[in-house]
Amino acid sequence: MRAVSGLARLRSDLAFGVVIRGIRAAQRADFRVVHYSVQRDHVHLVVEAASAGALSSGMRGLAIRVARRLNVALRRRGKVWGDRWHGRALRSPREVRNALVYVLVNARKHGELPLGLDGCASIYWAADCFADALYRDGLAQLGRTRAPPVAPPHTWLLAKGWRRLGLLRATDAPRAAAKA
Repeated sequence: MRAVSGLARLRSDLAFGVVIRGIRAAQRADFRVVHYSVQRDHVHLVVEAASAGALSSGMRGLAIRVARRLNVALRRRGKVWGDRWHGRALRSPREVRNALVYVLVNARKHGELPLGLDGCASIYWAADCFADALYRDGLAQLGRTRAPPVAPPHTWLLAKGWRRLGLLRATDAPRAAAKA
């Protein structure tokens, strides 16, 4: 979901807190946000939904909830999201693994964080996704100190299937955008 031009940075403490509370409140039995990455002007999500209707309803509810709360917090009115959310179904273990790399370390792609852990992503609750014991142990420890806004995955593909291709490495990063 991409924010409108001129909105405060979504990674600022105030805006980020609003987004996370919105993600936490959006969790339902038929719609779950499993991973997120909040960037300067957009949010990446990995979600599970029981049906196309549950996905549409869950995303609409999340977008509205966050927009209303951001407008109150930022003392503004008007549109928050630039357009409707864009999504696609992940159908293979490779697509899911690539999506996890993309979402969990997306700040590297955008130059927000050259190395290390992104506090504006759900990486703290993704300890078991990493092969590196240092990352796994450190993330598990950090994750225990915070209430998770994300839900554990229920589908085989997101819970186990992608692991056939290997756990994530500390050096994994999404491809940088192609230069024009």
